[in-house]
Amino acid sequence: MTDTATLPTSEAGTPAPRRPALSPSRAGDFKQCPLLYRFRAVDRLPETPTPAQVRGIVVHAVLEELFGLPAAERVPDRAHALLSPVWQRLREERPELAELFTEDDALASWLESATRLIDGYFTLEDPRRLDPEARELLVETELASGVLLRGYIDRLDVAPTGEIRVVDYKTGTAPREIGEAKALFQMKFYALVVWRLRGTVPRQLRLMYLADRQSLTYTPDEAELTRFERTLDAVWQAILRAGKTGDFRPNKSRLCDWCAHQARCPAFGGTPPEYPGWPEPDPGEETPLDRAD
Repeated sequence: MTDTATLPTSEAGTPAPRRPALSPSRAGDFKQCPLLYRFRAVDRLPETPTPAQVRGIVVHAVLEELFGLPAAERVPDRAHALLSPVWQRLREERPELAELFTEDDALASWLESATRLIDGYFTLEDPRRLDPEARELLVETELASGVLLRGYIDRLDVAPTGEIRVVDYKTGTAPREIGEAKALFQMKFYALVVWRLRGTVPRQLRLMYLADRQSLTYTPDEAELTRFERTLDAVWQAILRAGKTGDFRPNKSRLCDWCAHQARCPAFGGTPPEYPGWPEPDPGEETPLDRAD
């Protein structure tokens, strides 16, 4: 598998620009609203993260570090102890995040909500009994059509018998119909990448919803993933066509209520910035905010 340590380098020894790739988050953006894809992947407009999004980043990091401990130490108290150092490290990396909390009481309440999510995780499984093969794994593969897929898997479990399970942590609640379809799209994306890399269809896709302590499991098959591969091909070709002309049209829906770019959206009377052309480097790259929902 491709990881950050093995990306190609130029003759000068510096990392070579990565080819444009399709990630589950950016594919989901384009399916939801082509203009949203443009704002995020082409214009790369900044979005102020919400406390809930930042909490997702922190909780994901805590769970990643938890599995770096000896199995016997993977207990709730130890996970709780990781929370403050992880938050402090994130603040040092991104000082602007501290501005989300102007009062000590607000920060304390936020940290307590993160603690509840961590406790929710422990109601779903016992990490002392698990030995993941990988955490926060960057995966990348090229389909026969030439589409490059890239994304991060929260956790990859491989049984002694070779069966593979793809695990994704969600810090929100279990979704309704629209949200469930979006979550399964993401998991099928990862299942397809793992299948193409390893030649084995994952035995199980597991979404763990920490807020309401529920799990959603799914078992894909080759025929389904083959159809899904064609779907991704079609999405990427549509992105490339829009990229040539800059014709990324808005798709108004109830999801617009949570969009950070309404002021620039023609569907709400706004004007997008001038189209800058197809971006370099990679417009398909995910960010931690994409993976911490």
